[in-house]
Amino acid sequence: MKLFPLLTFLFLLFLSNTFAAIIVVEGKYQNENLYIQNGYAGNGVGFCTYEVTVNGKTSTDELNSSAFEIDFSAFSIKPGTPVIVEIRHKDDCSPKVLNPEVLKPKATFEVINIDIDKNGILSWSTKKEIGSLPYIIEQYRWNKWIVIGEINGKGSMDKNSYSFQTTSHSGENKFRVKQIGYGGVLKSSTNVVFISAKIQPTYTIAKNRKYIDFSSETNYEVFDIYGNVIKRGFGNKIDIDNLERGNYYLCYDNIMTDFKKK
Repeated sequence: MKLFPLLTFLFLLFLSNTFAAIIVVEGKYQNENLYIQNGYAGNGVGFCTYEVTVNGKTSTDELNSSAFEIDFSAFSIKPGTPVIVEIRHKDDCSPKVLNPEVLKPKATFEVINIDIDKNGILSWSTKKEIGSLPYIIEQYRWNKWIVIGEINGKGSMDKNSYSFQTTSHSGENKFRVKQIGYGGVLKSSTNVVFISAKIQPTYTIAKNRKYIDFSSETNYEVFDIYGNVIKRGFGNKIDIDNLERGNYYLCYDNIMTDFKKK
């Protein structure tokens, strides 16, 4: 191999090693730009980042500074659009993405309508979902909101429709849906109320003290005196044979009471 081609090869190899590093940030555009802390290259010549692409298109933002902004509006990207940002930089330094959370899913939905029919089917429609997050369905029972189900959100800015079969208790039933976005920030719908014609069940403790029998199937929870849940389920019978003697709290249907295991 002649000297000139060899030197050319070594120079290109040096360049490939120098400009080999890449940072990839993915998510969905949510009307906020990314900010990058850039800094100088490790050898002190020039800045660290040399190219930024958004969904494969090269950014025209000014990169030759200690910090710069990736402006998504320059790419005519609509809110909710998936984006892949590639930050190419020299391998002897590393830029820092200051706010990667702006591409993470947030609970942004707006409820168009929420309702529940006589059969207990909860239906709701939404708009302005930026990013797919699960909808958590909750029922208010025993003085607290209880999770009863989950449905994946569609993540569309347009109209989205959902439904979920609930199990009601006697009397007034209250339901809502919510999403938990990045950082634990949650958003809830308004409450919807359904009046059930079910007869309120009653319970008895078997003479052998091994079971609690309900007059009809119901959701239930059993707590110890410290507030720990030790039994939870749905049915017309609870096995309490393995419980130690003492006082317990019983929640069923929409009732909160207590009992003593002898």
